[in-house]
Amino acid sequence: MSRFVRPSKYRHVFGNAAKKEASYDNVKITNSAWDTNMIAANGKFISVNWNVSGGGAFAILPVARTGKLPDIYPLCRGHTAAILDTAFSPFDDNLVVSASDDGSVGVYKIDEDAFGVLDLSEKEKERLGGPQDFAPVRKLAGGGRKIGQVVFHPTASNVLAAASGDHVIKLWDIEAAQPRVSLTGFGDTIQDLSFDWTGSTVVATCRDRKLRTFDTRQGGEAVQVVDGHGGIKGSRAVWCGSLDRIITTGFSKMSDRQMFLWDSKNLSAPLKSIVLDSSSGVVMPFWSDNNIVFLAGKGDGNIRYYELESDELHFLTEYKSSEPQRGACFVPRRCLNAEENEIARAYKVTGNQVQPISFLVPRRAESFQADIFPPAPSAVPALSAADFFAGKTSGPKLISLEDGKGVAGSSVKASVPAAAPAPTAATPAPAATPSPVSAPEPVPAPTPAPAPAAATRPLPTPTRTTTAPAPEPAAVPTPSTTARAPSPTKNMYGSRAGLPSVSGGSTSAALGGVPAAVTRISRPASPVKHASYTNGSAHVDELTTEVTKLRAQLVERDGYIRKLELENEKLKVNQERVRAALMS
Repeated sequence: MSRFVRPSKYRHVFGNAAKKEASYDNVKITNSAWDTNMIAANGKFISVNWNVSGGGAFAILPVARTGKLPDIYPLCRGHTAAILDTAFSPFDDNLVVSASDDGSVGVYKIDEDAFGVLDLSEKEKERLGGPQDFAPVRKLAGGGRKIGQVVFHPTASNVLAAASGDHVIKLWDIEAAQPRVSLTGFGDTIQDLSFDWTGSTVVATCRDRKLRTFDTRQGGEAVQVVDGHGGIKGSRAVWCGSLDRIITTGFSKMSDRQMFLWDSKNLSAPLKSIVLDSSSGVVMPFWSDNNIVFLAGKGDGNIRYYELESDELHFLTEYKSSEPQRGACFVPRRCLNAEENEIARAYKVTGNQVQPISFLVPRRAESFQADIFPPAPSAVPALSAADFFAGKTSGPKLISLEDGKGVAGSSVKASVPAAAPAPTAATPAPAATPSPVSAPEPVPAPTPAPAPAAATRPLPTPTRTTTAPAPEPAAVPTPSTTARAPSPTKNMYGSRAGLPSVSGGSTSAALGGVPAAVTRISRPASPVKHASYTNGSAHVDELTTEVTKLRAQLVERDGYIRKLELENEKLKVNQERVRAALMS
């Protein structure tokens, strides 16, 4: 054993948790048991899966508004079932998407002025109708089953990967509201997915204990399939930035928590395997371009971090806390505070609180530390959605964290760590070679809330509405047996005339207050008495009328539930006032 300590710039990195007044308190976290991070964040907002009755919702917390949240808070609504995952666009801080158990993806544009009502007095809030919920500007019908994970493409604007319950990952063009590529071949529930540096390859973990990589241009079946972690519990995967390495976390057959390092070009066997401990919580890996991987375990209070060097994962240290985390996320590196030598920032979800944690490198020098702040992906897309689906490939455009200016030749070529010994197992078919990488020109400094540069037409303006009584929906055409029409959204979201139409697979719907037209229902296979065409049409009309009534009842029920929630919160506030008055 060497008596010399391995030199590392990050050996003394420590986690600094924010105090309670700088955290976000009174957060009502969802009770859903679905295995996702429960939270997403960028430099302006934090999204948290919210605990509500009737449909699904999530909250948007402005980063600058710390402290205790009011009991009545504006929520993002539009789903008829629980929210399972959320994700922010890397190129527009105000664009967020949600995945739901109802089989759809909601697209929201956050209006920052909506949070101004929280600063008003109670009388002014009542006069204005109270906080107003956000409605989706677009909905993507992902199919009949749940959407479990959503991940934005790292270099192309308005390209979204969504993993559905029918064991398919679809790549969506959000502007066109169309799925362009489908990644298939999964044998069970998809647990996690991650893009590589250019977005030309996706790695995914599955409940069938297989690790798969896909060519996002070809679609279809996986390019490589290999046995992953032996345990049945949740497995996660993350791409190591511009390197051709993948890190996965999971469980062994003996329920030990593990971390594997893989060569993405040859998945025959892991290059490195580490046993972490024997805890039961899923380990969430987060990669930093400092060649550091952070591991946050659900149910743990600690966050470990390892440094990747020459295909070795060296343990640095860990942030320790007595509060267990239910979920966690890290912000993009362009949002970090370089003046404080902050190399990473996490948001940790506890019982009813979201707590920021900054990971700092202790240094006395006050100048910019270029050696610990490599260029970061900017908020300017390198490709449009049309360019990406046409086969173009590009690395992300980079900026310097010193002055926010673009870096020339931003398409960084993947640096390969020292080669590991070749495995003896048979080598599977290599991944398909992507198109040549084009070197984009230098980019200007991004604005605080940049819009997608490559978008051909802007997303609609967000609609914020009050909880007005629901109007009677118009009659709808006959539903289809092969494609389930999306559930109508509550009238509390207000009029949405003029919103773009949405289609996904065989389902096509307009996002107005009336459900979209769909194909005619097939007649039952069993013999029907008086099965003439006239009688069949009458039967279909009768079913259509019944469906319309049921949908109207659903809208009324959801609106009434939201109204009761608001009244209940007001009663709680008044009760607190009375108690305070009696005590004084």
